[in-house]
Amino acid sequence: MTRAITLILTLLSTAGLAACSGEMGSAGGGDAMAAGPPQSRPSTQPAGGMDGGGGGVPDERLARHKGPVAKAIFAGGCFWCMEAPFEKLDGVLQVVSGYTGGQEIDPTYEEVGSGRTGHREAVQVTYDPEKMTYERLLDVFWRQIDPADAGGQFADRGTQYMTAIFVKSDDDRKMAEASRAKLERSGKFSKPIATEILPAGPFYAAEQYHQDYYIKNSDHYKRYRAGSGREAFLKRTWGGEVEKMRSDKGEQWRKPGDEELRATLTPMQYNVTQHEGTEPAFRNEYWDNHEDGIYVDVVSGEPLFSSADKFDSGTGWPSFTKPIEGAGVVEKTDYKIGYPRTEVRSRMAGSHLGHVFDDGPAPSGVRYCINSAALRFVPKEKLEAEGYADLARTFDSAQ
Repeated sequence: MTRAITLILTLLSTAGLAACSGEMGSAGGGDAMAAGPPQSRPSTQPAGGMDGGGGGVPDERLARHKGPVAKAIFAGGCFWCMEAPFEKLDGVLQVVSGYTGGQEIDPTYEEVGSGRTGHREAVQVTYDPEKMTYERLLDVFWRQIDPADAGGQFADRGTQYMTAIFVKSDDDRKMAEASRAKLERSGKFSKPIATEILPAGPFYAAEQYHQDYYIKNSDHYKRYRAGSGREAFLKRTWGGEVEKMRSDKGEQWRKPGDEELRATLTPMQYNVTQHEGTEPAFRNEYWDNHEDGIYVDVVSGEPLFSSADKFDSGTGWPSFTKPIEGAGVVEKTDYKIGYPRTEVRSRMAGSHLGHVFDDGPAPSGVRYCINSAALRFVPKEKLEAEGYADLARTFDSAQ
């Protein structure tokens, strides 16, 4: 079944909730694009190239990483829904949506969507094996899919949406097989596990407008995720476990729903963190704050930046030379104003924080330009009481 037919069926069955279709809007189009009539893929946005190494899929985390890297490839149906769960993990350096498993070289979205190429929609996860394990990635993968569905995933039907784990080594195969067997024994699914374990072949990055779709077109993405049936299935199957993430303070944390966020955040905080807004320069809470302490995500409380790395950039926004070591800061390229910039988000909550620029002081040469509205400041003397004792010790050692 083609994606176009799937889209029609989903529209009929979900009262207007669009299916996972790149034809429903391109990068930067936002919800106005997503709600419009189907459009064909812009010819100016080519497919990505083999192994995610081309096609304009930059990721500053990977570019700046100096240690070892490993890669894993997972097919979980619509690749829009597979990026965010992996990108939130500490130790993951890059997640790229793309196509793999078929014979056609550098296929387009329309070609894969026809179901005739043998390719599947998939994500390639590049990670630091010293911080993240392949077993952990497998656990996350199972919690994003219906592994007993042999004909696709949720509203998207056809071979291009069938689930699979593409392994790169014998060790990966053994771990994948053990993980699948464990899931089978759990009795969580009444039908046999249909997810295949296959040898990895060439991976082709998808068109740019598919990358980070959950960020670029968040409203449309949320409607699709709910309308396709994926969201309800995962909550029903895992009892909300899929939404839980472990914070740096070792506590279980779940991102609040939109209604709760609106009630607990100020209008400016909500606009900045949830809709990529920008607060006024020089008229915000922390641009000239000189106290010792740390800055945490206003939504999740995740530690992000330290006053030790803060400097006066003259821009009117809080500026830092680097995040706290090991902080959950995600860097992504965005094209909202027509040319590429590096956006900064928090890993757990996905809060928009600001942007990073290459005009900072030595030795890093970078400037993290962050909205005060995305931050909450915790003074040095309150760090231990609020559960950030490990960071309090960094100020003591600096004295």
